[in-house]
Amino acid sequence: MSNLAFCIHGHFYQPPRENPLTGEIPIEAGAAPYRNWNERIYDHCYRPNAELGNFERISFNIGPTLLEWMAHEHADTLNTIIRQDQANVARFGVGNAMAQSYHHTILPLSSREDQKTQVLWGMEEFRLHFGRVPQGMWLPETAANDETLGVLAECGIQFTILAPWQADSDTLDCTHPYQVDLPEGRAITVFFYHQDLSTRVSFDPGATANADRFALEAVLPRYRMVKGRGVEPQLLMIASDGELYGHHQPFRDQFLKYLLDGALKAYPVEETYPARWLNEHPVKEKMKIRQNTSWSCHHGVGRWMESCGCTGDSPWKTPLRQGLTRLAQAIDEVYLDHAAGSGIDPYAARNGFIRVMLKEQSVEAFLFGEMKRMAKDREISRLEALLWAQMERQRMFTSCGWFFDDFDRIEPRNNVCYAAQAVWLTKRASGVDLTDIAMNALAGVVSVRTGLRADQVFERQFIRCQRMNEER
Repeated sequence: MSNLAFCIHGHFYQPPRENPLTGEIPIEAGAAPYRNWNERIYDHCYRPNAELGNFERISFNIGPTLLEWMAHEHADTLNTIIRQDQANVARFGVGNAMAQSYHHTILPLSSREDQKTQVLWGMEEFRLHFGRVPQGMWLPETAANDETLGVLAECGIQFTILAPWQADSDTLDCTHPYQVDLPEGRAITVFFYHQDLSTRVSFDPGATANADRFALEAVLPRYRMVKGRGVEPQLLMIASDGELYGHHQPFRDQFLKYLLDGALKAYPVEETYPARWLNEHPVKEKMKIRQNTSWSCHHGVGRWMESCGCTGDSPWKTPLRQGLTRLAQAIDEVYLDHAAGSGIDPYAARNGFIRVMLKEQSVEAFLFGEMKRMAKDREISRLEALLWAQMERQRMFTSCGWFFDDFDRIEPRNNVCYAAQAVWLTKRASGVDLTDIAMNALAGVVSVRTGLRADQVFERQFIRCQRMNEER
């Protein structure tokens, strides 16, 4: 094997666009001539990259909710992607696909138990589709702290990828991964991507107009070489939004294919991916990370909790974060009380509920396994509703709700709709009405652009839930 290795990681993810109540994506005029943006991006990116075989040559993750959409709408393409990962498993013993935590929540802003749920749910979604336990996991927005990395390690994840500025060092060498030691005697391996190369690929279309020139002028000069040979094993990793390749930048799917299956083959550079690299190169150095950092916010994780400047003046972000956190605590209190009354471990049950969500197990069989006894229909119905409320309560923290500059967008409105559905399910199961808490908690969230308030969105969605239940 050459001492010089190269890897591109593609992060493939779309914010959930489904109607929160029906689960169907509405017609989106801005995506014309396609029905919605998922279909448009699929045709620009996922399908052509699969057909070109690019998923076999890169490191990649596909967000679990996007995986579910593809499995339903374009199963053939998803199966092609999976087969490309399996080809690497057959060839090298390890695959190139990575998992992602489930709802794209910013994990350092979540409780440890919520982080664990998100990680385990993401691992189960990955296992269902790819047929193996994931070795690596992509963290949404690469947001991390020691607690988050500790949760990954506790759940069996061996490595992740972070931005170079997340390393707690001014002398980082990003051409090899590091071991990060964690509390409770745990450790995880971290790959830090190359900042300049990743930035050029992501934000400079001219840099990727010609794969031969990119290989010669951008990639090769980054290696340390003597007389044309690498002086030591070196891995250059580029990390970017996977949808860049064909959607955000037209024809970059072709660039990706030729770069990895043509341009670099003229040089002593071998394509690889993290799991394979670790099989062939033991980690020798250690590193600490900077706490509460990410790849897309210059203020750490401020973008998803306050008006940090990344999206201009966004005064609605803090009350939305605080309001949903307060509401989540109230929803949890009801769930924990009823779980205790039924004799189940509330967090183990929530973590395991993914098997019901993925339709791998009936709710009756699942609850029998958790309770170790038969339950009456009423008890099963109550616990099932409370567990679905926990699912809604998890997804109301989807990071897309805070990513942009204004509240009156589909992403933050959907987060509030998820909250309404969690409150409605909680009321249906337990009789406890949390609407007053929700309305008060969300009243301070106001769109600067249109004046829309989050409590209005909540109330409308709660009424829709009631009406749909009555119609049934």
